[in-house]
Amino acid sequence: MKHAAVNPYLPLYEYIPDGEPRLFDGRVYVYGSHDTAGGDYFCQEDYVAWSAPEEDLGDWRYEGVIYRKDQDPSNPDGKLELFAPDVVQGTDGRYYLYYCLRLLPEFGVAVSDSPAGPFTFYGHVQWPNGATFADHMPYDPSVLVDDDGCVYLYYGFSSSMLAQRYHIEISPGAMVVKLEQDMLTVKAAPKSCIPWEELAVGTSFEGHAYFEAPSMRKIKGKYYLIYSSQWWHELCYAVSSRPDESFTYGGVIVDNTDIGFQGRTVPVCIPGNNHGGLVCVNDTWYLFYHRHTNTNAYSRQGCAEQVQVLPDGSIPQVEITSCGLNGAPLPAKGEWPAAISCQLYGALPEAMLDLPNLNRDTIPYITETGTGGPAPQQFICNLQNGSVVGYKYFSFAAGVPATVVLWLRGAMQGMLSLCLDAPNTVPTAKGQLKVDTADWQPVTLVLPAGTKGTHSLYFCFAGAGRCDFLRFAFC
Repeated sequence: MKHAAVNPYLPLYEYIPDGEPRLFDGRVYVYGSHDTAGGDYFCQEDYVAWSAPEEDLGDWRYEGVIYRKDQDPSNPDGKLELFAPDVVQGTDGRYYLYYCLRLLPEFGVAVSDSPAGPFTFYGHVQWPNGATFADHMPYDPSVLVDDDGCVYLYYGFSSSMLAQRYHIEISPGAMVVKLEQDMLTVKAAPKSCIPWEELAVGTSFEGHAYFEAPSMRKIKGKYYLIYSSQWWHELCYAVSSRPDESFTYGGVIVDNTDIGFQGRTVPVCIPGNNHGGLVCVNDTWYLFYHRHTNTNAYSRQGCAEQVQVLPDGSIPQVEITSCGLNGAPLPAKGEWPAAISCQLYGALPEAMLDLPNLNRDTIPYITETGTGGPAPQQFICNLQNGSVVGYKYFSFAAGVPATVVLWLRGAMQGMLSLCLDAPNTVPTAKGQLKVDTADWQPVTLVLPAGTKGTHSLYFCFAGAGRCDFLRFAFC
């Protein structure tokens, strides 16, 4: 049975950013960091894995905890968080998990006989003499086992601001180092393959220099290095005919605010760091990335979009959507969580670009209640005058549905409108908005007869007060 896939693609109570998708034995496995709902720092949980059969990317299975923070000998008390990992299959058939602990200058490696884990500690990446490899800030590992069996480790962190704050060494860009067949021992000195901002002037990377989050894939004989640029919310790609040098800038593939797509300059949702990778499933390529909730960078959720690798090797930028891995618009029938919105902003969306200085009380955002309980509940909160909640895309059969029902709570009076295809169009449906309750109550909009086709949906709020939004249904 085919399950409808949405963004985020995992259950809404799960927060797995930095997702590295890998196809092993007919299943797509996602390995990532593990945030806490409403957390106050990055990656506070142990690693878990989720997987889905390649024929149904809406049917995700929880594989459980695959590696704990305290399994690394450098972190016996578990005080340091596990940052973004990667998993590859070695030439010996075993699966190797590469990771780093919070700003600790070393890479840990764990191993398992199964892609679903659990993994056991294997060692730290090291020089041939046994000394721990610590050159140029080991951070955000990505590994390629090439067709000839050669193993390459990509990494790097290039924030001068954070380097000064935490007294760490900055990477001069995306770094690459070759490893021995043991998957652990450094074979040659590391070198930079994509420059960071200060070294990118005059190169093809100027304006989109390396920041963090490398992810390597080989596509039709070419090497594609995905990375987060100096603009942190965008994922770019670089291409080379060699795995360790001569990369040129390719372009932006996705931006988790949609900036750049069709010339957009204003964010459609909260901006934040980005990290992800590519996977090919049944001849279709997908890019995994993450979005931000709770108005901070510590509660991130995995999303994915279908991308195209064109005959000339280029990858055009894609928009962020609610349907993601579905491969088609979602059906305009039944109930849907409000939190699958791909656009969410207030009256002044441009203000979100200055997120550190933004008054959180002025913007809508996704949050949850009951965290850690048996049934946490995700919803959109703080909707006010000028708030817009957008979904891409839904497909309407002719004449069905007749109404859209939203479940809201709070204290707000005014007007609720549903616009199709753009938030500034004439509303397709609108009605009085009168909410004054701590419990969820239905608010109904009547659709005109003959509504059909594929559309984006924009629920637009106007009036005094504020409200929360749990779910909507087509009836």
